[in-house]
Amino acid sequence: ELKIEVVLPEKERGKEELSASGKGSPRAYQGNGTARHFHTEERLPAPHPYPGPQDCVEAAVCHVKDLENGQMREVELGWGKVLLVKDNGEFHALGHKCPHYGAPLVKGVLSRGRVRCPWHGACFNISTGDLEDFPGLDSLHKFQVKIEKEKVYVRASKQALQLQRRTKVMAKCISPSAGHSGSTNVLIVGAGAAGLVCAETLRQEGFSDRIVLCTLDRHLPYDRPKLSKSLDAQPEQLALRPKEFFRAYGIEVLTEAQVVTVDVRNKKVVFKDGFKLEYSKLLLAPGSSPKTLSCKGKEVENVFTIRTPEDANRVVRLARGRNAVVVGAGFLGMEVAAYLTEKAHSVSVVELEETPFRRFLGERVGRALMKMFENNRVKFYMQTEVSELRAQEGKLKEVVLKSSKVIRADVCVVGIGAVPATGFLRQSGIGLDSRGFIPVNKMMQTNVPGVFAAGDAVTFPLAWRNNRKVNIPHWQMAHAQGRVAAQNMLAQEAEISTVPYLWTAMFGKSLRYAGYGEGFDDVIIQGDLEELKFVAFYTKGDEVIAVASMNYDPIVSKVAEVLGSGRAIRKREVE
Repeated sequence: ELKIEVVLPEKERGKEELSASGKGSPRAYQGNGTARHFHTEERLPAPHPYPGPQDCVEAAVCHVKDLENGQMREVELGWGKVLLVKDNGEFHALGHKCPHYGAPLVKGVLSRGRVRCPWHGACFNISTGDLEDFPGLDSLHKFQVKIEKEKVYVRASKQALQLQRRTKVMAKCISPSAGHSGSTNVLIVGAGAAGLVCAETLRQEGFSDRIVLCTLDRHLPYDRPKLSKSLDAQPEQLALRPKEFFRAYGIEVLTEAQVVTVDVRNKKVVFKDGFKLEYSKLLLAPGSSPKTLSCKGKEVENVFTIRTPEDANRVVRLARGRNAVVVGAGFLGMEVAAYLTEKAHSVSVVELEETPFRRFLGERVGRALMKMFENNRVKFYMQTEVSELRAQEGKLKEVVLKSSKVIRADVCVVGIGAVPATGFLRQSGIGLDSRGFIPVNKMMQTNVPGVFAAGDAVTFPLAWRNNRKVNIPHWQMAHAQGRVAAQNMLAQEAEISTVPYLWTAMFGKSLRYAGYGEGFDDVIIQGDLEELKFVAFYTKGDEVIAVASMNYDPIVSKVAEVLGSGRAIRKREVE
């Protein structure tokens, strides 16, 4: 007999911070003689599930003929706005903002019974409000709709109107550890998007056994893509869930915990401090490790790869009013350079290619973005690399390039790519490819039964590119893979089918991208590159394989929706 105890979602969690009294430190226990930090279980007060009449508001919002099929409109209910949707002759009322970053969903794309966010591509079912594709963790509230005398009425709870997000109902852990147990039902290695979504999906699906999530970080799961876009952000501002959430749903988090070996025969992992933990099901989501410079002087102080909030905060502190050098003109490097322009005295970017983002976005788009940076006082040193880092009293003073150019530098950020953090799996029997990635099938299963993998460290078959094995280190893709892994731990036979979607933000402008453009042989650009109001279609042969845009919403979400529906877009259609 399986007993599942359900707790309803907690109250507003937007930027929740613990009060001084609520900051009780996680219980530490001795594992093989070493203190180890566990974040254990506590109850959360849940709001009353059935709001009374005084908590609700009801209003006529339009005439039935005001909306055509396939149309959306924001309507006002006095206590807040609602997204009204008409689809197949039926009206639906939902929260109007995407819970991820607050995008207005009325500007999104309505298709196949769901609305897709115009900014980052998250999808919500219009009948239930449930999140169906990522990024983000929460769903939308669904409100009651009735038709009387040709008028459309919407009834909603005042609290739901103000919250604008709904955490799905989750099971609680009914076998919490006593704080020192050496076995768990599910062990998740890595607490990024893939690991967290896997844990949450298991609870949403009614799984009530023990879940342990372990991370090298000292923090609970946080929004890592924000690190390079907002280097001043503090850990509590970046947190994906507050501490109480993990206690309430019995998701135990081991921080600063490094797995050194995985024994698949005995279903056991060993941590660096000697602690051993047995598992029934294992998810490997270790992410990647940043590449570092191998030049002379690489050990000098004030040279960073940005992996943690502490790294990002120190870079800003050191760069204020000083000279900053960024090595690498990919997404991380360019986001850091953009952020530092208002803080540093000078910002220089060093890159091996002739234009930033060239392999990803092509020559023309790369050049247009480079011009935007140059207009913001960023100096580029292209088609060269660093030959030496020079120090004064141990601290960085100059960056010497292979072109013999010497750049003054007080702080240097290195963003030259990453490698999968899978070294600990080499002797495990879990398959790795020649580059160190973990190959998985569409169900996120590795070559070992009961062992799944997700996130930046995997290669997987991309459904709409003829199941080509690819590695896509995007935040949104990690969410989707974490969910599929959890579903298959529960034998639901789910397959990964999401369309890759990513974004970057620089100087207050966002670039959105969907698809998988590796190997593109042509770029068709519409709009105005000079004005940074454009859409670029990346084609291979006769087929559109990716799209990028700036100030052209919701075109990227539209293309993602078409590709997700299984329909190919031909080159001649966009020409």
